[in-house]
Amino acid sequence: MHGPALGSYVDALLDAVWQAGATDLLLTAGMAPQLRIRGALHALPDEPVLTATDTDALLAELLTPEQIAHWAKNHEYDFSFSWRDDARVRGNAFTQRGDTAVALRMIPRVIPSMDQLGLPPVLGHFARQHQGLVLITGPTGSGKSTTLASVIDRINTERACHIITIEDPIEYVHQHKRSAVNQREVGSDTASFSNALRSALREDPDVLLVGEMRDLESIRFALTIAETGHLVFATLHTNDTAQSLARMIDVFPAEQQSQVRVQLAAALTGIVYQRLIPATAGGMVAAFEVLVANSAIRNLVKEGKTNQLRNSLITGRNEGMVTFEQSLSDLVQAGRITFEDAAARSLYPKDIEARPRFRAGVAS
Repeated sequence: MHGPALGSYVDALLDAVWQAGATDLLLTAGMAPQLRIRGALHALPDEPVLTATDTDALLAELLTPEQIAHWAKNHEYDFSFSWRDDARVRGNAFTQRGDTAVALRMIPRVIPSMDQLGLPPVLGHFARQHQGLVLITGPTGSGKSTTLASVIDRINTERACHIITIEDPIEYVHQHKRSAVNQREVGSDTASFSNALRSALREDPDVLLVGEMRDLESIRFALTIAETGHLVFATLHTNDTAQSLARMIDVFPAEQQSQVRVQLAAALTGIVYQRLIPATAGGMVAAFEVLVANSAIRNLVKEGKTNQLRNSLITGRNEGMVTFEQSLSDLVQAGRITFEDAAARSLYPKDIEARPRFRAGVAS
């Protein structure tokens, strides 16, 4: 899909985002353009307060005529486009109190490596599997898309296979390396996630990335594909690994949930929950919770005892598992984040250790 012909003002705003190392740009009437830097919003210096007329004009520069028609009908629209040679931009246009507002996210064109992102080593193990379901979860803006892009790039580099991605919209663009990578965008290449998943098995994939499992049908298809000898990566918006499993099961009618638990227990390979925390040295650093589907985990899933998963995470560190609080503790003790920032983002702040652990008189 061809992107918009950007005007000089939008281009200058995006340049300001890039130069500031910001992740997002928010355009809304009644405020100057806002940059998100290290998780917090900052007004772009020396820029005037935007009016409703301004935000309408800015959106008109960002969308193609076909996209404008869709926007005019629905008043909510996801889109993406390339900016210069540096980045992709993911956008969402919406209305608030009758006026146009736009949120834009800057996505660097170069896909960072798993090592550069500091991803848990077990993700490399997941990437080498030939079937199963891997969930990447966390709140909006937690870096899930970047993590997935990095994992897909690792597979693309190391394996000769067919990778299909289903995204809304496409963010990172993958070049063919050892693998063939076909990226399908909801809205332009397929009508919906469930439509794309329904036809995926006829497209001979080895690895499937599902940008988001939004409904019962998408979850059902993803489970079936993972069960039938394919490696499936998918995202969910949840607050820990256990909640991810409960969320998937709870969308089904009560009479189907027992069977879905059996399916999920069989298909699950692992779950990574992640969240970005302001780093003491500037920028953001990711903390992770990692669940690896061993026999004990599978039994808990099958029996509907997801509330007991945390105990398995605590005792499974030698298998690559870690609780979010263990990850936060490691970052606090290394001086990379503050205890206050860690505690503010934890469901179990009392489990975060602010000081290095000592064993037999030696720091462990």
